[in-house]
Amino acid sequence: MATTNDLKNGMVLNLDGQLWQVIWFQHHKPGKGGAVVRTKLKNIESGKSVDKTFNADVKVDVANVDKRTMQYLYNDGTSYVFMDTGTYDQLEVSPDIVGDASNFMLENQEAIVATNDGRVLYIELPASVELEVTYTEPGLQGDRSTGGTKPATVETGATVNVPLFITTGEKIKVDTRDSSYLGRVTG
Repeated sequence: MATTNDLKNGMVLNLDGQLWQVIWFQHHKPGKGGAVVRTKLKNIESGKSVDKTFNADVKVDVANVDKRTMQYLYNDGTSYVFMDTGTYDQLEVSPDIVGDASNFMLENQEAIVATNDGRVLYIELPASVELEVTYTEPGLQGDRSTGGTKPATVETGATVNVPLFITTGEKIKVDTRDSSYLGRVTG
């Protein structure tokens, strides 16, 4: 148990049997009345976000979330298999929990797997990953480093918009949060 004064971004709360992650919070003291804590909460299961206001110093149930760095091994067709690098235990995670993270997962890559009482809640990837461009249309004479973009398919099968000068076979850095191009990988 904690109080609303102890809230931190990323903390997971158990409200009415559902798990909610704190995305944002702000302590607010209006001119009249008691202080309140405004929050933006994201439902871990559905991904739905809601704004919720608590009175200050109210007790809230903090869920015990175990975050472990695990290695992604492979997709067996029905689930994604991760391995705990410390114990070598393997964990199968269903595609609906992995979600869009599958667009950026390469075999043997590390990811954070968050669990609550043995149940997998979500997969957290690094902020950026390096992927090879497997196909993109060739750039045309006169293409500059500033200006337009074109779609490129990366080795995981995802499509990323890249600048016109990127060619097939190059490695690029991609932001895993919004699928945006961050730059070329050199060397």
